[in-house]
Amino acid sequence: MSACPETERFAALLRSLKSRSGLSYEALARKSGLAGSTLHRYCRGTSVPQDYGSVHRLATVCGATPDELRTLHRLWALADTARAAAERGAVPEAAGRTEPEAPQEADLKAEPKAEAPTKAPTPAQGQTPAQGQTPAQGQTPTSAQGPAPTSAQGPAPTPAQGPARTPAQGPAPTSVQGPAPDDDQVPEQTTPDAASRPARQPRRHRLRVTFVVAAVLAAVTVSAWVLSSGRSPSGDGEGAGGRKTGEAVRPLFSAGCPPVIAMGEHDECVREVQRLLHAKGADIGVDGDFGPQTLRRVTAFQVLAGLQPNGVVAEPTKKALYTSPVRMGVWSPQKVRQRVREVFPEVPDTAVAIADCQSFLDPLHILPNTNGTRNWGLFQISDARLRELGGTPRKALDPEWNIQAARKLWSRDRDFGDWPHCARAAGSTPSPTPRSSS
Repeated sequence: MSACPETERFAALLRSLKSRSGLSYEALARKSGLAGSTLHRYCRGTSVPQDYGSVHRLATVCGATPDELRTLHRLWALADTARAAAERGAVPEAAGRTEPEAPQEADLKAEPKAEAPTKAPTPAQGQTPAQGQTPAQGQTPTSAQGPAPTSAQGPAPTPAQGPARTPAQGPAPTSVQGPAPDDDQVPEQTTPDAASRPARQPRRHRLRVTFVVAAVLAAVTVSAWVLSSGRSPSGDGEGAGGRKTGEAVRPLFSAGCPPVIAMGEHDECVREVQRLLHAKGADIGVDGDFGPQTLRRVTAFQVLAGLQPNGVVAEPTKKALYTSPVRMGVWSPQKVRQRVREVFPEVPDTAVAIADCQSFLDPLHILPNTNGTRNWGLFQISDARLRELGGTPRKALDPEWNIQAARKLWSRDRDFGDWPHCARAAGSTPSPTPRSSS
């Protein structure tokens, strides 16, 4: 099985670290606590570990530098994301094919309604007996039918009075012996017989239908223009995405951006999201690639803005990116180190190493787990620990609260048992006895 580019880059770095260490798979397995066959699959790129802890242990045994550990973490996140996307890749494609069908079927069903007036039977078709007894060639009705009434006997019926009479009603009137009826007949017809009068009715219907269809098309065109331009027809309301007329254009609400912007996309819409996050103080590159770092920053922004932290940029997040006063500036790494040392005077170096291993000293670091839970902030406090400590994701992203929470967890047994992988990487082992700083 050939690995995807993300998995191959991750595996290549693992192979490089193994080769540099000079250790066999069996030796690495003993030192890292992993199976030799598992390590072999990781290095070949045929499997991606579901948690970063095992990768960190392996890289530490191989003697990876802090920079290499950071790079390895990023490559693992990309490979893990690619693996998850490959597992569910067929679902969005199938869903995408069904969405356009509904409006097409609705359009097909709507067409007969517009054509209904023209398909109705015309009066001429429904009045064949009247046509057969109309003096179409200038002949007068026969004696069996009775004499045709002239204009002196009464005015000819107009179209408003109904269609020409049937044989049961009496003979059809003729205008040979009297003036033309003063209705809205065609001027050049001086002898509007029973067949020609109803024949004009469908033409009027067709004209009305044509006019209505043209009006509907014009309204649809105007509506489409309004939606695409993000302006209200009156010019004084709100446009798409709540943008007031006269304000700067908001590309995320334009027709060029999808309703939902998510992990794995790479385009100008992602670049706009990154630009807006950067303008709010987030430490993020503006490269148009929705990768793990953008996912973490989007999730952190949603938490700070009081939105559902789902990591995707839908309409609520788009609006908040343009309107929310949230600022994402955080403590610098120097300030984080200083505060961690102050809160952990017994083990300052170890505590700083644990925080660096967990989040790279980034207070807004968020890491999703394979079981759907997440870890938050400097010491990556888990969802379960947040509930125990009475915290929330918003509190966990506050560096002071996060450091104090880590202190409480450490104080239970005065060790870093909640962070076993990073504790081993920092040269610390769980111990029930108090330890002084080295």
